[in-house]
Amino acid sequence: MFFFISCNQKTAEKQQFKHTNELINESSPYLLQHAHNPVNWTAWNTKSLAKAKSENKLIIISVGYSACHWCHVMEKESFENDSVAKLMNDNFISIKVDREERPDIDQIYMNAVQLMTGKGGWPLNCIALPDGRPIFGGTYFTKQEWTKMLTDIAALYKNNPQKVISYADKLIEGIKKSDLIQLNTNAIDFKASNVNTAVKNWKEVLDFQYGGLVSDSKFPMPKALPFLLRYSVQNNDKQLQKYLNTTLTNMANGGINDPIGGGFYRYTVDSKWHIPHFEKMLYDNAQLVSLYSDAYLVTKNELYKKKADETLTFVERELMASNGAFYSSIDADSRNKSGKLEEGAYYTWEKAELQKILKSDFTLFQKYYNINATGLWENNKYILFKTQSDIDFAKENNISIIELNTKLKNWKQTLLQQREKRSRPHLDDKTLTSWNALMIKGYTNAYRSFKNPHYKEIAIKNASFLFNNQIQKDGSLYHSYKDGKSSINGFSEDYANVIDAFIAVYQITLDEKWLTKAKELTDYSLRHFLDKKTSMLYFTSNSSKNLIARKMEVRDDVIPASNSVFAQNLFLLGHYYSNALYSKTARQMLHNVADDAVKSPTEYYNWLNLMINYTGNYFEVAVSGKEALSKINTLQTYYLPNILIAGSAKESSLPIMEDRFMPNETYIYICVEGACKLPETDVIKAVSKLQY
Repeated sequence: MFFFISCNQKTAEKQQFKHTNELINESSPYLLQHAHNPVNWTAWNTKSLAKAKSENKLIIISVGYSACHWCHVMEKESFENDSVAKLMNDNFISIKVDREERPDIDQIYMNAVQLMTGKGGWPLNCIALPDGRPIFGGTYFTKQEWTKMLTDIAALYKNNPQKVISYADKLIEGIKKSDLIQLNTNAIDFKASNVNTAVKNWKEVLDFQYGGLVSDSKFPMPKALPFLLRYSVQNNDKQLQKYLNTTLTNMANGGINDPIGGGFYRYTVDSKWHIPHFEKMLYDNAQLVSLYSDAYLVTKNELYKKKADETLTFVERELMASNGAFYSSIDADSRNKSGKLEEGAYYTWEKAELQKILKSDFTLFQKYYNINATGLWENNKYILFKTQSDIDFAKENNISIIELNTKLKNWKQTLLQQREKRSRPHLDDKTLTSWNALMIKGYTNAYRSFKNPHYKEIAIKNASFLFNNQIQKDGSLYHSYKDGKSSINGFSEDYANVIDAFIAVYQITLDEKWLTKAKELTDYSLRHFLDKKTSMLYFTSNSSKNLIARKMEVRDDVIPASNSVFAQNLFLLGHYYSNALYSKTARQMLHNVADDAVKSPTEYYNWLNLMINYTGNYFEVAVSGKEALSKINTLQTYYLPNILIAGSAKESSLPIMEDRFMPNETYIYICVEGACKLPETDVIKAVSKLQY
């Protein structure tokens, strides 16, 4: 078991400050980190917003998250400074927001800052009128910049409030209109040529040398790559297949991966996947497990299996609670030998340190992980960076693969034990419903690919945690969980991803309880989130309060947009339940964004994944009989992205399974839009009928 610096420990370290503000009563680890700042921080709530209005004070809305490096830097430079705090306390109502806990607030004010500055990021700092309408914003500010900006804005609001209010009026209109989705009333006609054009546009920004996108920094794109994988297989695109292997191999071998503890960091600050920003996020690792698991089905590349397995080992060891819940993230910063917070201090190594630990093995280790000019980072620190395949390395160094694997295992165990002795980075131990659902998908995909029963067990355990703790009596979801308490009403991302996860659990268990609950959550979402004019979902429910705008999440980012996930859910559930409304809504949602998806594929990749379902062969595969689960397990060892799987070992009232059960035989039914081929009993024969 690994122990991290908890938020309480980290807060205790700040007891040197004589101040305590209202954040001490919050549960968010990020907010608790600021509970002893001299700034009179308060959380976003009715009380703090009412106070701003009653005192006619501008509001500082400062948004960050626990693992955010530059959030910590700004805190140290400005928010822990008494003179800066006095300026803030005298002139503003200061509200701290955990972007992971309140993505709805982050979404609105990020939109405002992007409209004002053309860019965004965290920390996000926005100045708003007493009613919450934004007037100025940015990301990280130095102490000097922050002080000057606050002084100037406070003076402007005092001396010429009408000018400020007039600007706010214009900006709020921009916020409400941005990302506005219009109902597409043209005839629906999804074409394979449209998908081909989107991929052609996408190829213009792909880095075929190193993988990822052409950029000075590299993000994994963990849910965009599965679309390219699917497209490359279904269209036999050898160029894309080579690109995907380059990307997945370089990520697996690069500094973005932690070969000692397992798991992936959030991104690298260079183009070669070498120098990471060391925070580890649950959502990245969840989606990367799914990606590597799917890629293994296509290629049978053992490196992909190894990275999926190592990542899941890391997640269970460092991000999983005993009740099956998963924590959110691990900080990039930890205390170095001098006791000062330093990015990457926990994960990097000095040459002399490695020589002392590994002794006679160091020479080989040095070659394998480039403890040389290639792997050097800064301040004589090295990031373990692999640039050769194991086969090539073993051949070059006259060592067998078996012996190399033994050494790798010993090196990992030895260095992991040594690393444990260091000061550990901070753990954000809140549980987010949507991110946990992504982790369930990671486990279900890994189980489908590798057939490790433990992965199935953990998927069910976490799904049961969500089922028992995060679903309220009225059928709605909670967004967050910490210290035994569920809180914050769910957002569309929670519903979309939980529905998706429950469908996935059904597909590996055939327990219809999960499918039934997925349908119930879908119906709740349609009642409380749907914009009937456009068939799109708002990010917040119709009961949300204290927000200046109601936004829609449409563009796919590092996590797919809730609308694109929901459209795919409706597509699947429309098949399972023969529900025409679900199917019609899914088609309309996709139709609304189809043109944008072709023009900007990197921002609509999950929509394009749905579009392929309409432009090529898509099969319903229903397996009925006593051996249904066994045959489905075998079926899932093939890469078949163009099928929907249903099954039952007994009579079932599920529309897709009705009248298909035979007590003495297990049949595999293959259908397209209700037209079915003759049933098969042999999985291999059935697979032969599932043409892309």
